[in-house]
Amino acid sequence: GGVEEAVEGQGFDESELLTVPDGWKEPAFTREDNPKGLLEESSFATLFPKYREAYLKECWPLVQKALSEHYVNATLDLIEGSMTVTTTKKTFDPYAIIRARDLIKLLARSVPFEQAVRILQDDVACDIIKIGSLVRKRDTFIKRRGRLLGPKGSTLKALELLTNCYIMVQGNTVSALGPFSGLKEVRKVVLDTMKNIHPIYNIKTLMIKRELSKDPELRSQSWERFLPKFKRKNLKKRKEPKKKNTKKEYTPFPPPQPESQVDKELASGEYFLKERQKKRKRVEEIKAKQADAIKKRQEERNKAFIPPKEKPIVKTKKASTEKKIDIEAIKEKVKNAKKKKLGALPVEEVKLKMAADEKKKKKKKIILFS
Repeated sequence: GGVEEAVEGQGFDESELLTVPDGWKEPAFTREDNPKGLLEESSFATLFPKYREAYLKECWPLVQKALSEHYVNATLDLIEGSMTVTTTKKTFDPYAIIRARDLIKLLARSVPFEQAVRILQDDVACDIIKIGSLVRKRDTFIKRRGRLLGPKGSTLKALELLTNCYIMVQGNTVSALGPFSGLKEVRKVVLDTMKNIHPIYNIKTLMIKRELSKDPELRSQSWERFLPKFKRKNLKKRKEPKKKNTKKEYTPFPPPQPESQVDKELASGEYFLKERQKKRKRVEEIKAKQADAIKKRQEERNKAFIPPKEKPIVKTKKASTEKKIDIEAIKEKVKNAKKKKLGALPVEEVKLKMAADEKKKKKKKIILFS
């Protein structure tokens, strides 16, 4: 209650106290913080594969030099194939041995010395993600691990730029080196990739988060509305069978015994009839069956004698008085046709033609005599 009153009195906002100011760094751990040093000697050892032997032999003097600055001893055993780091009487930083342990772990996992030595810095951490046991089939594992690398290592490079981490994919492990916030994102992307979620989706989300973090107004708000929501499209629903075999409920009791002929006779009362009555009943049943069969046969025979249904006769309507043919008009047309031959000119036109021809003949005679 007293702290809250003091905060309110000074006029501070609670959200400001929860956020780390930009550019803030934790002060370095010096000898003044631990002048008496460590009481006990601590050591860590790790094995390395045979193919790393030549590289480690070459860069081991540099490893020893880097660790001697933190007063930590390092030994390389080529016969056993192991690296060991131990504290000395001069070691004052208790966390230096943990950093030295991480350094030799990274060197064993094919991380180059130039990158691995950064683990000795305060603001750098490392994470070795085991991916070998996440996928059963070897072919699927290689395919998904290749998906994490991308074409010509482009996916891995994009991930490194977004998380500010160095990532090394080697064998059954993924080694990451960088700030804590970046390592958390790297682990998520790597595990999702091995669970068959393409890294491009996570990279897209990281890019959006990076842009959102630049806006100071959005720090106190939820980013859910900005982030994309990807759905799996290739998953098809299993086709359900047409005939479903429903299992009957399990009962420890066996099914009831089927009724015998005697039981049926007892139920119907036939059992108590006399032999003569039984015979008569059987004969009656047979006769009834025979009568049914004869009836059916007779019906089938009679079908041939049943006449088919005739189509109804359509009555033609009487011709209306309006459409009666004018006979007299036709007779006149026939008479006119008889008078003039087919294709011949009328009488008046013939007379005019003859008069014109006579005039022409007279003119020709006059010209000849003249």
